[in-house]
Amino acid sequence: MTDDTAAPPVDDREWADDREWLTLPDLVEVLGEPLGRVRRLFDEKHLIGSRRTGTFAVPAVFLQDGRPIAALRGTVFVLHDAGFSDDEAIDWLLADEESIGQAPIAALRQGRKSEVRRVAQTLA
Repeated sequence: MTDDTAAPPVDDREWADDREWLTLPDLVEVLGEPLGRVRRLFDEKHLIGSRRTGTFAVPAVFLQDGRPIAALRGTVFVLHDAGFSDDEAIDWLLADEESIGQAPIAALRQGRKSEVRRVAQTLA
């Protein structure tokens, strides 16, 4: 992994810079898929990423057992329907959410997608 994935943000938003971030080459390696298939995961919203650190990267917590978290895609659609950009959706997924009691991505990793999506639908 390259050091630029852990670089601090270029804007003044709160950002979880202590988390691991995966670049496209990292994803190719971790997923064991060619670049074209990895890009398709973004096109189909199985994954979302950000360029705000200068290099396009994805939070490593969006993967589980070497694959994108299955519940992430539907949750991203709910957040987009609520008017969130990819950056805003990432921020919300990584930040503690009082009504869930933890970060939404942690709840998704635990299989609590209905609860996460119910909260996300109220954000519109």
